[in-house]
Amino acid sequence: MFLATRLATRRAPAALAAALTVGLCAAPALAQTPPRQNRPAQPAPQQPPPPGQPAPGAQAAGPQVIAVKPEPSQNDWTKVCGKDQNSATEICYTTRDFIPEQGQPIFAVAVYDVKGPQQTQKVVRFLLPLGLLLKPGVRFTVDQGQPTPGSYAVCFPNGCFAESPVKDDVVNNLKKGTTLNVSVQNQVAREVTVQIPLAGFGKAFDGPPIDPKVLQDQQKKLQEELEKRSDELRKRLESNAAGAAAGVPPAGTPAGTPPKP
Repeated sequence: MFLATRLATRRAPAALAAALTVGLCAAPALAQTPPRQNRPAQPAPQQPPPPGQPAPGAQAAGPQVIAVKPEPSQNDWTKVCGKDQNSATEICYTTRDFIPEQGQPIFAVAVYDVKGPQQTQKVVRFLLPLGLLLKPGVRFTVDQGQPTPGSYAVCFPNGCFAESPVKDDVVNNLKKGTTLNVSVQNQVAREVTVQIPLAGFGKAFDGPPIDPKVLQDQQKKLQEELEKRSDELRKRLESNAAGAAAGVPPAGTPAGTPPKP
């Protein structure tokens, strides 16, 4: 199953989406003041800025760096190949999923190698979370190399695909590199760079494709792991909700901390 099909059905990448977008545009709470007689008129509250625009007078925040690690259920980069019988085109892609420390699968990279009588090309493709600015596109570098631009291709309810056609030199840099730095912009136009480890990519790209049965077993294991995590998250949320209703602080709350009203 190709990346565009397999990852389009994955769960929403909530963890990184939260890191990229949530909390950066939150408005400060307004203190309530009892009314007074002859109180001077107060200026009208400022309207929040449009999405993607910084607040008036606010200084632009510096770039945010997010380091991720490989998805534990994937032993290494995986190379998958298939052939289009109608066009006699062979399509191989080398891919891997990555997660933050929270342990939710949120990000994927694939390098396509397309060989056929009508077209021969290589494409780097990313699966990114929702809530990012689409117009600036993406930019990626290998270690401290020159940046390569990319653009968004299509979005699904659980994420967006961005891609960039590349030459052999970019693929060679990926094989020899240590870190793939993928830069995007979030809703307040702040640059966010995701650092992807490249260990094992070159060996997988140049090696034989994975056996279809092994691939099927990997996907089954990954799906079981996703369902397990989803079930654990659901139970934790239900437990916290029940505790809140009974006045019990959520799990992990320090002793002596009063529950929120």
